[in-house]
Amino acid sequence: MFYLLPHRFRWLHLLLASCAFYMAFIPIYILILFLTIVIDYGAGIWIENAKGSQRKFYLAMSLVANIGVLAVFKYYNFFIGNVNGLLHLSNPTASLPLLNIILPIGLSFHTFQAMSYTIEVYRGNFPAERHFGIYALYVMFYPQLVAGPIERPQNVLPQFHEKKHFDYGRIASGLRLMAWGLFKKVVIADRMAYLVNEVYNQPHNFHGLPLLVATVFFSIQIYCDFSGYSDMALGAARVMGFELMKNFDRPYFSKSISEFWRRWHISLSTWFKDYLYISLGGNRVALPRACFNLFFVFLVSGLWHGANWTFIVWGGLHGLYLVIGMLTKASRNRFITRLNLPFLNNPLLNIGLTYVLATFAWIFFRANSLHDAIYVIRHLFDPASAFWQKSVFTGLSTVKVFYTLPQWLALFGALSLLFAVEKAQLHLSINNWLVQQATPVRWTLYYAIVLYIALLGAFEHVQFIYFQF
Repeated sequence: MFYLLPHRFRWLHLLLASCAFYMAFIPIYILILFLTIVIDYGAGIWIENAKGSQRKFYLAMSLVANIGVLAVFKYYNFFIGNVNGLLHLSNPTASLPLLNIILPIGLSFHTFQAMSYTIEVYRGNFPAERHFGIYALYVMFYPQLVAGPIERPQNVLPQFHEKKHFDYGRIASGLRLMAWGLFKKVVIADRMAYLVNEVYNQPHNFHGLPLLVATVFFSIQIYCDFSGYSDMALGAARVMGFELMKNFDRPYFSKSISEFWRRWHISLSTWFKDYLYISLGGNRVALPRACFNLFFVFLVSGLWHGANWTFIVWGGLHGLYLVIGMLTKASRNRFITRLNLPFLNNPLLNIGLTYVLATFAWIFFRANSLHDAIYVIRHLFDPASAFWQKSVFTGLSTVKVFYTLPQWLALFGALSLLFAVEKAQLHLSINNWLVQQATPVRWTLYYAIVLYIALLGAFEHVQFIYFQF
């Protein structure tokens, strides 16, 4: 339909499709999006036409509207719940009312995308969009509406004005990317979700190996779940001629936590860098203030992910990792040089350490409460060797029952393929490599991946993890 329609009607087609896509969740919530779209569209034009303090006023109006909606739907009950906890210390019967509302799907994503528009207009980096429908499409474009990537107006808005032509090579490239994303989601992430959910939803029933396996599985599950969605979003957009920003770049090959955040959820980490970290002074200030800026940004990042202390601790841990890395970088290098210990800078060792640190932090991200997270950490290993041996054998029998042998083989086969593809992509483009292959080879691989998805995928309606943010 997109390519059959005249260019002047395509924006409307995409906008209506995006509305239908969003309304499949809770239809009435489309009004919340419409309200913020109207405010931000007007604010962009007013900011561009105004001078002096008026520009700040219109920007503040836009930011307050967006953050206000986010605060009410996502953080009001969290804030009131903590206030009630403090009130109960002095008066057990005192309680403030909570709101009985459901969080709009992908609220944090399209809120941040809308905020980036008015900030860029205010900074003079992008002109205000005069076409209301195309601005609405910028906020609501369905491939990345509910889980990103969080786009900037400079990248997306000009593309909506361009006439897109049917291009077989580009469409095939988009479909290949969608198929790879679907493979990561239903064959790996959703299959792993069964064990992860079983263990993390009732962690006190497990100790030892099941907790360790579930923790490692979650680190892979969340990557395949979120990057799989991003691949499908980028692929769906590419089919119609739109190029969205890359959101993942093989993060588990990172050799440090700072590199990890240059490769993981790139659109969010660059958003916080551009609009919060640099605004606070970044690293152009005294060292104590630079450390505070870094730690504070990651605390806010944790809160962005969810209204729960587990997410705040997760963000704080990553902030702590980065602050410690900043403070010890020079002394670590001197230590390695003076003692002639170059093996400590071995890439594989650094990749392994970075993965362990990131996976440890994932425990707080996945746990339903801080109490559960502490239990998992305390019972991953046990200093009493006899207990640990017992827990290993018990754990092996427990883990074994989660999947049948063919399912275990299919899962590890999929993980081996994922690792092989991601390692190969360090040196070449898999997409370009596929294009260069003979037609029989290419189509054999296409059928293989489709059959793998159809026969070995898990289709028990496991939603994307980041939809809740």
